[in-house]
Amino acid sequence: MKLVKLFGIALIALGLSAPAMAQQSGGQPDQVEQLAQMVGLSEGQQKDIRGILDEMQAEIQALNGQAQQLQQQIQGEIKPDYDESAIRENAKELGEVTGEIAALSTLMQAKVDSVFTEEQREELNKRMQQMQQQMQQQRQMQQGQGMQ
Repeated sequence: MKLVKLFGIALIALGLSAPAMAQQSGGQPDQVEQLAQMVGLSEGQQKDIRGILDEMQAEIQALNGQAQQLQQQIQGEIKPDYDESAIRENAKELGEVTGEIAALSTLMQAKVDSVFTEEQREELNKRMQQMQQQMQQQRQMQQGQGMQ
């Protein structure tokens, strides 16, 4: 379970939940290429991961748009003549949409994880632990600076 959490962090850290692009401006490698460099993905694995991301991201993005609209509708009901039934209905629908987003995101992570070899998972785990430590150190340094 810890590996799944760390893998989720890796996806977020590398921006894989954003649309995958073949090349970013300036000729820098995209997120899949960064992941490939991090854990040594083969060309075939990169192609498989791109296919998974392409397949699932459009649906996740559409649901994110729907969730934003529902949140705006709920916020729009903050007024003296609010409609409680509309608030409850939109909130219920928002819960269903965010649940589906969570399910699809988890499925996407699991599908990407299934492409890795055991050695690649171990390397990813090691790298993610290092990233977590670095982020924690940065937060501690920022908190220390704020106290001065």
